Amino acid sequence: MILEIVQLPDPKYDGPTSIETALYARRSVRDYQDLPLTLADVSQLLWAAQGITSPGGYRNAPSAGALYPLEVYLEVGKVKELSAGIYKYALFKHELAKLIDGDKRNALIRAAIGQSCVKNGAINIILSAVYERVTRKYGERGIRYVYMEAGHAAQNVCLQAISLSLGTVVVGAFKDVEVQKAVNMPDQEHPLYIIPVGRIK
Repeated sequence: MILEIVQLPDPKYDGPTSIETALYARRSVRDYQDLPLTLADVSQLLWAAQGITSPGGYRNAPSAGALYPLEVYLEVGKVKELSAGIYKYALFKHELAKLIDGDKRNALIRAAIGQSCVKNGAINIILSAVYERVTRKYGERGIRYVYMEAGHAAQNVCLQAISLSLGTVVVGAFKDVEVQKAVNMPDQEHPLYIIPVGRIK
């Protein structure tokens, strides 16, 4: 059940940070200031993960056969103009659908085996995949393609964070079923990444 729809600000397609600078500066950051992000920050990060970049629906991360198996969730702890809770990114409208109300970082940190970065970030971006979207065309090899695509999307988020002067880290150690429950993920979706983001100390 959708509790609320939030329209995101339009993403920006230019910024002050070159791709070379972002690549050089990218580091895993696990400690953050206890400060909120802005709705514009969230908009830009989600667009980096799976934003639409053409009228044909192509996205900014490559996808085998343009089958797009990834889904994007947002766990909000502290964001200006956005209440705490679990949201799903509706990329074609560039908006958020709120699924669960309230700060759910404690549930995610338990799922992530106590990794403090998950609790300390202002937000967590969760990438999941529906394998069948790809395996029905490519068979078992399609699972590799899903992992490749998730890596592309996660790197996009990391580089966008640098451009926004934010810190982030990619987390792969977690209990899948607990992540699914924490974000109200359907059974056919499989979590692949938790990506905390916060202001750098």
